[in-house]
Amino acid sequence: MTVLVLGRTGQVATELGRLAPGARFMGRDEADFTDPDACAVVVRDASPTAIIIAAAWTAVDAAEDNRAEAFVVNAETPGRIAEVAAALSVPLVQISTDYVFDGSGDVPRKPSDPVAPLGVYGVSKRAGEEAVIAAGGTHAILRTSWVFSAHGANFVKTMLRLSETRDTLGIVADQVGGPTPAADIASACLQIAAALTGAPGKSGIYHLAGAPDVSWADFARCIFAKAGRAVQVNDIATEDYPTPAERPRNSRLDCTSLEQTFGIAKPDWARGLDSVLTELGVTP
Repeated sequence: MTVLVLGRTGQVATELGRLAPGARFMGRDEADFTDPDACAVVVRDASPTAIIIAAAWTAVDAAEDNRAEAFVVNAETPGRIAEVAAALSVPLVQISTDYVFDGSGDVPRKPSDPVAPLGVYGVSKRAGEEAVIAAGGTHAILRTSWVFSAHGANFVKTMLRLSETRDTLGIVADQVGGPTPAADIASACLQIAAALTGAPGKSGIYHLAGAPDVSWADFARCIFAKAGRAVQVNDIATEDYPTPAERPRNSRLDCTSLEQTFGIAKPDWARGLDSVLTELGVTP
């Protein structure tokens, strides 16, 4: 199977590079997601047997002031790539987000639950999902949440950086979700792509998030405990940490269908955190 990964330096793309070194990776220099038509051409010319979209506009707050560009990157370009995948009769895996939901309640959201994004980022990602589905090809949309790794910008690395100069931090405690190691997302994408090659009927939307669900504040406490950092975490409310884009308070995802269909269980984020800290050279 010749896998084409769109994205090269992001958290998931980096992990895909480790797991599938034989795959072809296209970064922005080859596949600029701000140019949908050009992306469609290079994807078609690559003649892959499976496609994984690991590139996206992920700057949640910046999307509020850059709506048009966020929609091109997260919706229009994935839609064009999906059309190419359908024409080539190859499976496509698209990574999406819990931000397609409004974050109400406290029950884990199923893939079939109604969506209601709160901000431009979530709206653009949902539009991308719809575009992929509309293309009519074999596909899997994999929604995930709270991605972390030893690469790029993420909550774990931010907490470690702040712990170098701070001994007390106020962290939001009323947003709850499942931190998800990028390595597990990458592994799932490859498994799903391989399965879809022989079973296109498994196309659909799936969820993948780490277990157990936790608040940002408790996640931070675990990071500091494992890293041996003496930082006191004070619980604060969402309103005490205003951001340009509203965050969903309930980011819990029901991942049952992913395990039933592909045999992929919810990853243990604490174990993933251990691996990330080891890679970063952080020890108690």
